Amino acid sequence: MAKALDLEEQEQLDRIKHFWSNWGNLISWLLIAVLSSYAAWNGYQYWERTQAAKAAALYDEVERAVSSGDLARVERSFADMKDKFGGTQFAQQSALLAAKTFQAQGKTDAARDALSWVANGASDKAYRDIARLRLAAVQLDAKAYDEALKPLIDEFTPAMQGLAADLRGDVLQAKGQKTEAIAAYSEAWKKLAETPDYRRLVQAKLNALGVEPETAAVTEATK
Repeated sequence: MAKALDLEEQEQLDRIKHFWSNWGNLISWLLIAVLSSYAAWNGYQYWERTQAAKAAALYDEVERAVSSGDLARVERSFADMKDKFGGTQFAQQSALLAAKTFQAQGKTDAARDALSWVANGASDKAYRDIARLRLAAVQLDAKAYDEALKPLIDEFTPAMQGLAADLRGDVLQAKGQKTEAIAAYSEAWKKLAETPDYRRLVQAKLNALGVEPETAAVTEATK
């Protein structure tokens, strides 16, 4: 009986050796690949957390610079943020903060550059849209009307569409294009139904142009 068991164990051992001879290298490489991927993923997660912490610390520096009103410090900290962490949301927030300071201190070109950087390259659509609205407003203040319209051409996220249409109306009215301004304000009035206070402001602009939006909406609905 003992010999029979020995023979059976030997056969099992031989099968294992045969299997490992055929598949051992492949299994080893698969294990190495899996473990390497796991190690790489952990390493990436650690790197990402480290980068986020560093970006947050530099964002705090931008905030402090903005609060102090030190323009040179704002420029330096924002440049560092763009250079080291340009792909992060902290960088996009820093650009909006820096642009506000630049504009307040009469550095319109610097404000425009910071806002353009976010408007053209932000990964977050909300930051992108905010930058586009503010860029258009800066151009409007500078009476660069055609340039002010450019950031307002492309589609905005639903939450920003009413604001964009209202600002487009302001630019068109400043250009003397009354008909186009009324169309833009009317679009804004429709899209701002969930924000009644802002909607009343748009309605006042339409009233000043001789249009009653509620009456116009009823007329359009009955056509």
